Amino acid sequence: MDFSMEQLRTLSAVIETGSLEAAAAGLQLTASAVSQRLKAMELQAGSVLVVRTRPVRATASGEILLTLARQVLLLGAEAEAALVGPESDVDPGRVHVTVAVNADSLASWFGAALSGLARETGLSVEILREDEEHASGLLRSGSVMGAVTTKKAPVQGCSSTRLGVMRYRAMANPEFAERWFGSGSDPASIAGAPAVHFDRNDSLQTSMQRMIAREIGLQGLVFAPAFYVPDSRQYVNAVVLGLGWGMVPDVQDPADGSLVRLNPGWEHSVTLYWQRWKLESAALDRITKVVLDAAAEAGLDGPNPKLNDG
Repeated sequence: MDFSMEQLRTLSAVIETGSLEAAAAGLQLTASAVSQRLKAMELQAGSVLVVRTRPVRATASGEILLTLARQVLLLGAEAEAALVGPESDVDPGRVHVTVAVNADSLASWFGAALSGLARETGLSVEILREDEEHASGLLRSGSVMGAVTTKKAPVQGCSSTRLGVMRYRAMANPEFAERWFGSGSDPASIAGAPAVHFDRNDSLQTSMQRMIAREIGLQGLVFAPAFYVPDSRQYVNAVVLGLGWGMVPDVQDPADGSLVRLNPGWEHSVTLYWQRWKLESAALDRITKVVLDAAAEAGLDGPNPKLNDG
């Protein structure tokens, strides 16, 4: 199959914008022209590439070609920039890279990566906030080129590097801890104390409650009132303010006495990995370096020197 650059750019634009009309506007084409390009690609591929819903989504075959499209477009943009050269008055456009990062990392150690990216030139980076458990799915679909994930095994066509460990500990403000936990280590109190959750998908607190209940033989666990605060910084602030106890990552511990640990054993560790397309790309190399440097600076154990290839 021999798809043209225009066809691949069209497919990428349609998935990125979510509609043929929006893609057409960005490409300065008519919606009919975009539709004709997609139909020509589907005839060539022998299968349907997109489902024309709102937003438009890629089929399994479409995801394969979407990955190809974004890889070709990335390398094409890098080649154009290299050919034009830094001294030229011609603007080749920016090299665009999309990565996925989980909320807790974004609110803490990844800030140093953003600082590193600020020193890069000719590079446009789009960061998608995505749960670390699901980020590898975005890599697999071609939606992102790099991701912070909990999956050690690399997605096909990607490399995987260990970033380190984020440790979460059960914490509360001192007054809350005294009121609900006495000395701060009464395991039976975990059933009745209000908890702060990130969102409905956040299972850290309920998992900890169930684990403690099993350990002490507590029957009929009834969860207390819960608060949901879907912002990492405000989540920690909610725990500081005493809305409830919560699992706070070490890298977000204020360390100013506003929070205390409830029990040394009430903790959970998440090992993070950086996965990226296994592609000879200067842009991906640069982003990988700032991400690994930021993880090392934050003390997430540092990356292993060996890469695992998929």
